[in-house]
Amino acid sequence: IILRVLANYNQNTMTGIFLKKLISWEGWKELGLAQLKIAAILLIAWFGNNWEPSYPRNDNKNPTMFWITNFLLVIGAIATMTTKSKPNRVVLLSREQTEEWKGWMQFAFIMYHYYRMHSVYNWIRVFVSSYVWMTGFGNFLYFDKTKDFSIKRVVSMVIRINYFPMLLAAAMEVPLDLYYVVPLHTEGFFMTMITCYVSYLMETKMNLSYNTSRISAILLSLLAHILFYETSAVQSLLFFSDEIHFRFQADKYSAWIGILCGFLMKNANQYMTWAYGGTLAAKHSPTVAAAADEEAEQDHSNTSSNIMPLDRTLPKWIQRFLGVLLIAGWYFSYGQIEDKYTYNPVHPYIFVFPLLGWLMIRNSSKFLTETHSTLLEFLGQNTLETYVLQFHVFMNHNVQYIPVIIPGSDDKGNIYVRTLNMLLCGSIFLVLAVFARKITVITQTTAVNLVDTLQKPMDYMKASTNDNEQDEETTECKDVK
Repeated sequence: IILRVLANYNQNTMTGIFLKKLISWEGWKELGLAQLKIAAILLIAWFGNNWEPSYPRNDNKNPTMFWITNFLLVIGAIATMTTKSKPNRVVLLSREQTEEWKGWMQFAFIMYHYYRMHSVYNWIRVFVSSYVWMTGFGNFLYFDKTKDFSIKRVVSMVIRINYFPMLLAAAMEVPLDLYYVVPLHTEGFFMTMITCYVSYLMETKMNLSYNTSRISAILLSLLAHILFYETSAVQSLLFFSDEIHFRFQADKYSAWIGILCGFLMKNANQYMTWAYGGTLAAKHSPTVAAAADEEAEQDHSNTSSNIMPLDRTLPKWIQRFLGVLLIAGWYFSYGQIEDKYTYNPVHPYIFVFPLLGWLMIRNSSKFLTETHSTLLEFLGQNTLETYVLQFHVFMNHNVQYIPVIIPGSDDKGNIYVRTLNMLLCGSIFLVLAVFARKITVITQTTAVNLVDTLQKPMDYMKASTNDNEQDEETTECKDVK
């Protein structure tokens, strides 16, 4: 009622049009229903977090169960392997493959917490950095292709990353830095957006070439990182918390390295087309082969007449050897260090070696680029929600305890009963995470739609203002004549 009164009072003004659009927006019902569902999920999470009986997580240390659960995941991954054939092109790091990658890393990360598997700490650090690396990598490719630096993109990403974690933190009465990956992703998104926007301005306003503008912006971003993280300026992070201070330094270059890899993606695609693309790739240089590949993609052709399948044996095995060498080099040099306080300072500079090693092995043939596990893809699609809810549902009391639902499944219980309890808690936890993601996406979509609805009258008023100014200038010119 108040909005309607204000809208009528401000008729024929930007404020009035803005309020009318706000009142008439059709997404209120969908948005409101989504918030009720979110509230229900938060209530369930609160009960899970405070559930009794429970026992300290430190009493649940079990390396054997950690490896057994991961072995079972491997079996499930192999059983759900599927192939999406792309006869006219070789796709490096497809969406399905990145979701698969996130899925198995997330599973290992959660089981690392659940079974207190301290011996794989350094590997988990690499996994976390890989997530942040994807933020820089994926967002660079998006901004570089679309040039979409709009408020809608910002609203969309901020809600997707922060909305549910912030509500959950408020409901559980815990600081957001308990979910430290969330601020890392948020900072990585904005840093990537700024870097890409600077490169866009250099190209359009300063008339620099594509490569020069991108390299210049990426180097400027690196300089900003060095001036902040390698000087006393980094101590300003203590204003937020000691946890944020540590976590941001542990991944200070992760998103930036992702941006750099995103910039080099075109060269990587040219190599993949040459190595595994087919007859065209064999006859021409990598650049020509990549151009043919891009033409086929733009043509949306599904025929295989342009490219005959080809797997070069020598590049395939050299790529795999180098991948294994990178992972082994990291592990035997630093990965096997048991003292995390010795490993952590060097981690930001070396995590990229096992990361690139894995990608080289995982994409060492056209068949491997087209094959992925639907089970791991499913897990990867829900990583944000499983990440934050593990602290309160799969484990509880802010990740310090293990909930006991089945009687006799405490720390002194039979291993089979305890495993059943883990599976029951895990099932509830996963279902809740899937629903939380769906509702967050609904909130994200409706919020972006609302921003778009509210922008239209503002754009209209701006256009009208410009037209009026032009009319006034024309009238003044006539008067002068």
